[in-house]
Amino acid sequence: MRILFLFITSLFASQLLFAQATFSDENQEETTQPEILQNLQVNQDPRLDKMLNWHIEKNIKKDGIDGFRVEIFFSSESDALNQARSKKVEFLSEYPDYEVQIKYDAPNFRVRIGNYRTKNEALKLHKKIEKSYPMAFIVPDKIKFPLLKQVNYE
Repeated sequence: MRILFLFITSLFASQLLFAQATFSDENQEETTQPEILQNLQVNQDPRLDKMLNWHIEKNIKKDGIDGFRVEIFFSSESDALNQARSKKVEFLSEYPDYEVQIKYDAPNFRVRIGNYRTKNEALKLHKKIEKSYPMAFIVPDKIKFPLLKQVNYE
């Protein structure tokens, strides 16, 4: 019985040793993908490709992504555009590091600050400016696509 157990164990161990795939260094330098992925064939419903292309086209047409901004001014008075411009200049003189936009949503002119992906990020700015602008509030909006930061691994 002991001999049978040792034989089965050694057979299993030998299979484990030879089961690992190795790639030569020459192959990896020539191609960016492992050999197994180059020969991969995926059988899928053609409707999936159609849906993926539709999704890509829809995202190209968008002028931004869903996010948040802090609104410090809105008005529908007759001189609202001039008030919005002066509010923008006033804000930039105090906080020059932020992006400020004047937006017209009929009949209101609005002054909005920042491009934040999460409400928590916008809340940080809101807390910073709430003494200067007590009527400021966070609004959902379409924001610009954020720039990708380069990560240096050293």
